[in-house]
Amino acid sequence: MTKKFILTLKRSLIGCTQDQKDAVRCLGLRKRQSSAIVNDTLANRGQIMKVQHLVDVVVKG
Repeated sequence: MTKKFILTLKRSLIGCTQDQKDAVRCLGLRKRQSSAIVNDTLANRGQIMKVQHLVDVVVKG
């Protein structure tokens, strides 16, 4: 079974760059306090690192 991340958007996207907004959208997050489960891939890790100050990450499995 692959490892997964549970992401929760903790901060607003107001004042963020367009790259950060796109990364949050690609991770499946829409509004503040929304959560999404994503697989542990290199692409997802890169997007998480780009917005690590905006999201809360929990490792699952």
